[in-house]
Amino acid sequence: MSQFNSPTYDIARPSGRCAFTDRELQPGEDYYATLVELTDEELSAMTPEDRAKNALGVKRLDVAAEVWEQGNRPENIFGFWKTTVAEPNEKKKLFVDDAVLMNLLQRLADVEEPERIAFRYVLALILMRKKLVRYDGSERREAEVDGEKVTREWWQLTPKLDVSKGPLGKWKEDETIEVLDPKLDESRIEEVTVQLGEILEAEL
Repeated sequence: MSQFNSPTYDIARPSGRCAFTDRELQPGEDYYATLVELTDEELSAMTPEDRAKNALGVKRLDVAAEVWEQGNRPENIFGFWKTTVAEPNEKKKLFVDDAVLMNLLQRLADVEEPERIAFRYVLALILMRKKLVRYDGSERREAEVDGEKVTREWWQLTPKLDVSKGPLGKWKEDETIEVLDPKLDESRIEEVTVQLGEILEAEL
């Protein structure tokens, strides 16, 4: 089985509390959901079990709107969006700006860890399904992995010029995004998609 198909991580769900005040966010309350990159120091200080749960190097922190508007921001943010706490009987389905997903895809361009590569590949699939990136072909390249030469396949994708315009917007023809195809099986793709949906608290 490919190293990319090994289920090695689990993303903790958002806590529903403000990261600065530790106050529980109330139904109907506005807040900012943020995706924060863990530092090397934070990862090294974790127990092996906690490192496994955070192998993607990403955590979700929520900040009450009033606290956010006072200028309080978590460090190392690479994506955020404003949303509202669902009412008790309301189905949880939060809108995640497509720009956040595109930003994630681009920020993870240089990752080497199998878990992050799988995470980025699934992001690309989601953006392709939304017609926000276009598949233009692939290139096969040799690389050295763990002392062995392997052939890897890189997808060539063209992004939208402005993702806010949705699938009808123009393509950014002068830009190419390369995404490594880790050859995930269907069950692994589904698992990573579910985990991504959990950290974003959204249906993908």
